[in-house]
Amino acid sequence: MEIRFWGAAQTVTGSLHILHCNGHTLLLDCGLFQGRRAETNERNRTFPVPPARVHAVILSHAHLDHSGNLPTLVKAGFPGLIYATPATADLCAIMLTDSAHIHVKDAEFLYHQRGERIEPLYTPEDIPRTLARFFPVNYDERVRILPGVTLCFRQAGHILGSAQVLLEIVENGRTLRLGFTGDLGRSSPTLLPPPAAPEAVDVLIAESTYAGRRHEATESVRAKLHALFHEIASQRGILLIPAFAVGRTQELLFHLNALANAGELPDMPIFVDSPLAEQATRVFFRYRAEFNTTVQDLLRTDPDPFSFPQLRFTRSVEESKAIRHVDPPYAVIAGSAMCESGRILHHLRHHIGNPRTTVLFVGFNAAHTLGRRLVEGEKQVRIFGELHTVRARILEMSGLSAHADGEELLQYFCLLPSTTLIVLVHGEPSSQQLLQRQLQQEGFSQVLIPQPGQWLRL
Repeated sequence: MEIRFWGAAQTVTGSLHILHCNGHTLLLDCGLFQGRRAETNERNRTFPVPPARVHAVILSHAHLDHSGNLPTLVKAGFPGLIYATPATADLCAIMLTDSAHIHVKDAEFLYHQRGERIEPLYTPEDIPRTLARFFPVNYDERVRILPGVTLCFRQAGHILGSAQVLLEIVENGRTLRLGFTGDLGRSSPTLLPPPAAPEAVDVLIAESTYAGRRHEATESVRAKLHALFHEIASQRGILLIPAFAVGRTQELLFHLNALANAGELPDMPIFVDSPLAEQATRVFFRYRAEFNTTVQDLLRTDPDPFSFPQLRFTRSVEESKAIRHVDPPYAVIAGSAMCESGRILHHLRHHIGNPRTTVLFVGFNAAHTLGRRLVEGEKQVRIFGELHTVRARILEMSGLSAHADGEELLQYFCLLPSTTLIVLVHGEPSSQQLLQRQLQQEGFSQVLIPQPGQWLRL
């Protein structure tokens, strides 16, 4: 068996790993890469293996850095099935449709504003053929997906439907157990059950996004949101929150709903400027049986934990544009989380130069994204090709992260036999090198940080 680490190797976006076994090829994830425009375009349009020769895709969860290039794969001739949990399949139905719409609209905007012609990566017409390839698999169900290959999904606790992948591969009379964490959630997620303990495997491909970093306590999130929203209200300011439409937005709404229920949320409009986020929230509610016991108890007294009087969902472009004419104070939650596309760019374009604007980041920003440039303090940034001076206040809040932090990752790994070969992906090199040293100190002698494109023969 051979594995090639292509996407999310020494970076955190574009998750894509290739397995060759028993004469078949399968992919672990097929995500969109985010970074510099030219590199992003090249990497998202090019696959390391001809799509027509890929027999199956195993999808860990619905975030676009893991699922967002599936339509490109199908468009290029992929003939197989895409294995995912039922919730992931339902979320991808709305996320990939929204992604296609954004690709088209961004291409149109660049043409009208700058005369720059770019071909959308894919369009809404490509989505139905992609969705037809999905094959739902429940948690803890064991399914034979290829000759000699059995798949089992385990709870990952990252977002709704997110899964750890367990593969049992029989080749030439020998059995190898391969694990893939996908993105691991916190040890006590806000909405979901915690990640399932890892099963003993020979090889574990593991995320390392927040290695060496410690998140602030989840319990402090609500207090910090309370203080920030009251500050924005008293100063008649504008609060912009770039956030994933799936997962992060629902957690934000859950905390804000709790503040509203306690009478601790100021009387100011809070816009979720994302039709996708509204659709995703409905999917979350449909799968509420998958929430953790704390949320299940809350549902008995509050049947809709994602809604409160100050909340406004905007659907149309006209409604989105109208937000600019609302008198402050107000808050806007919009995608994309790393500020690389979507409606948040339009809000930033209009308000990044306003010192009464606060931009709050509640998740990870990959290298070379606009989000990373803002959190690193750049004072001149380009938005839709135009240069803007940053006068807004830029804040970060790590307690809302849906990723395990460094301590939680170590706790997870230490449940494995020390003989496990651990391959670190989905992280930046400095974080991975630190985690590698920490794991070696814990007795793991085989910890690999693969180069992009590197092969591993087992």
